[in-house]
Amino acid sequence: MPNHQLLNNMTHHDVKIITDYSTDYGDNISTVMTFPTEFGDIQKEYPIFFRKYPDSEEFQAVVMLGLFQNDNLFLQAGNWQANYIPGAITRGPFAIGFQDQSADGGSEKAPVVHIDMDHPRVNTEKGHPVFLEHGGNSPYLEHISNIFTHMMDGIEVGKTMFAAFKQFDLIEPIELEVTLEGDQVHKLHGNYTVSQTKLNELSAENLQALHRAGFLEAAYLVRSSLSNIQKLVNWQNQKMQQQVTSA
Repeated sequence: MPNHQLLNNMTHHDVKIITDYSTDYGDNISTVMTFPTEFGDIQKEYPIFFRKYPDSEEFQAVVMLGLFQNDNLFLQAGNWQANYIPGAITRGPFAIGFQDQSADGGSEKAPVVHIDMDHPRVNTEKGHPVFLEHGGNSPYLEHISNIFTHMMDGIEVGKTMFAAFKQFDLIEPIELEVTLEGDQVHKLHGNYTVSQTKLNELSAENLQALHRAGFLEAAYLVRSSLSNIQKLVNWQNQKMQQQVTSA
């Protein structure tokens, strides 16, 4: 159970954050959320898919990290094998909450940073300090704040993007079927993507409208990211071969 606390430079003055990546730190996950504001970096390394929230018809973009549950293929030899790591991973033990900062009879909810004190990356011995010796924010905490700014912007952009994709009927389910070592067929369900057919069929007017909204590029980035599936298949096969060799 997370132990979220409002971050402050008195209670958490000596806190340090380990920034290595490992299953020991909870990085053994097969998917993580992503946002249109980082699609340009994400699509170079990872497949991007859409998933529906379980209790609604709303979509969220996700990065596929592995082909099996609780398996992150980007974790190799104690390192994260990619030039870009999703912001939702990089944020580590931090989360954004909202604090009432009402004044003069008005009501305003301001974003504030929380920290999960029970997260395995949190300690007082090693890693990046959260605060400077005399109480100011460390460069590491400033970096985390920038990540949250991009993530919050990305959430709002994502809502508008999915509205545009729905308007032009561009979202379609995709059933993934990959063949692994030993001719094992593995299927992944529940994923959605941008329909290449529907994208090709858009009229010049609708293409221009999607471009003006800023989401034509996002649609093509999602489509181009699918080429990264083969990288995951190759890594999974290598992992399975190693497991057989070491058995």
